[in-house]
Amino acid sequence: MFDKNKDEVIAIIPARSGSKGIKDKNIADVCGFPLLAYSIMAARMCSDVSRVIVSTDSQRYADIAKQYGAEIPFLRPAEISGSKAQDIEYLRHALQCLGESEGKVPEYLMLLRPTTPIRDIELLQQAIDIIRKNEMASAVVSVHYASECPYKWMKVGEEGYLESPFCEMKPDDVNLPRQSFPKLFIPDGYVDVLKSETILEKQCVYGERAFPFLVEQDVIDIDDMEDLNKVIHINSCGTKIYQELCRKADL
Repeated sequence: MFDKNKDEVIAIIPARSGSKGIKDKNIADVCGFPLLAYSIMAARMCSDVSRVIVSTDSQRYADIAKQYGAEIPFLRPAEISGSKAQDIEYLRHALQCLGESEGKVPEYLMLLRPTTPIRDIELLQQAIDIIRKNEMASAVVSVHYASECPYKWMKVGEEGYLESPFCEMKPDDVNLPRQSFPKLFIPDGYVDVLKSETILEKQCVYGERAFPFLVEQDVIDIDDMEDLNKVIHINSCGTKIYQELCRKADL
């Protein structure tokens, strides 16, 4: 296994070229800049991030990413770039490429998905600080409270009758007061800080000791044109990341 650069944080931004909902979504124009530029700039604005790497299967995307300060030390193979590709595949590929070419891998990867372009840099820094202080954590995963209570949901079983999707619950349990159920969280893609050893040695992204990082602001994950238009409207008012992109463009 590869040696680790202790405490090093490298940002990894996945940007495959295929997209069904919005054509070329990861480079869609958002107030004059390609979507992936926002995540690249967010990572560059984090003082604890030493490098920003974009994992893409497209030379066109690679050339665009380089314009905004990202490294493209490798292209992602087509077999792990389809719509069914899993995070673990491109993360493991990125670490293996770095390990083979440089002899070492970073201790941490900060995963920033391009589809969540509006971020607070201070929150990204906080996520890094948390995993550095919590040695037992296998990852730090940003989450928000679930707006609905899944324990109230039902499904149709094999015999055609309603039952709870949770094996430990009976159908009548869905009538219990909402307050009697534990609060649930939804991973939101705002920021994940991962350990390279979890990815390479455990062969998983989060591991068994993923620490929750609660994000209490609205998180927009772009999936369709409505989401994209919402982000464009917000950015027209000027976020810090947008302002920094504009400043760099004027230099």
